[in-house]
Amino acid sequence: MSTLRDPVGPKDRKVYIRRRLFVLLGLVAVIAVVVLVFLKPGSSGGAKDAQQVNVPGDLATSEQADTQGDEKAQGPAACSAGQLKVTPVTDKSSYAEGEIPLLSLSVENTGKEPCAADLGTAGMEFTVTSGDDQVWRSIDCQKNPQSLSVEIEPGKPLESDPITWDRTRSSAETCDITREPVTAGGASYHLRVKAAGVDGDGTAQFILQ
Repeated sequence: MSTLRDPVGPKDRKVYIRRRLFVLLGLVAVIAVVVLVFLKPGSSGGAKDAQQVNVPGDLATSEQADTQGDEKAQGPAACSAGQLKVTPVTDKSSYAEGEIPLLSLSVENTGKEPCAADLGTAGMEFTVTSGDDQVWRSIDCQKNPQSLSVEIEPGKPLESDPITWDRTRSSAETCDITREPVTAGGASYHLRVKAAGVDGDGTAQFILQ
């Protein structure tokens, strides 16, 4: 008697490969769904929204402190012309025969805040006059003028180092020659000054014997 073959037997290799592919695709789909659930906006596992990020409370304060520090490092603002009072100064009001006058100037900040001004020799000018006659100027034969920014506190006048006047008449053409002395014997002279672009207040009168 013939025997019937079992309908359940070995399958073709391609069938097994297809089944495994279907299983793998199913796992990938499940993993993708899980990832989307955990990373969707508003979920606890996702990144914080930009509005939810906490900024350290002292950050703004630190930036403001740095800005203020930079402003201080830059120093005070430049003095305005109306903020400075410049005054001529002589070491004596009368000089004996042959005695050399010492000339200087005083600069005062009349404002309420510190300010900076050029108080170097490049920004100063001393002029000696007699009546309407301009007798001598410090800038006529000045050598190597220099600028010097100086901070001036309110109400604290600064006085320049004195310069000498040799009691002679000057001009830009007399720097390399011997100059004749000016008239003395009780003659009256006036010192005018200028500093940081500001004309001095009045004059300082003195007598040459």
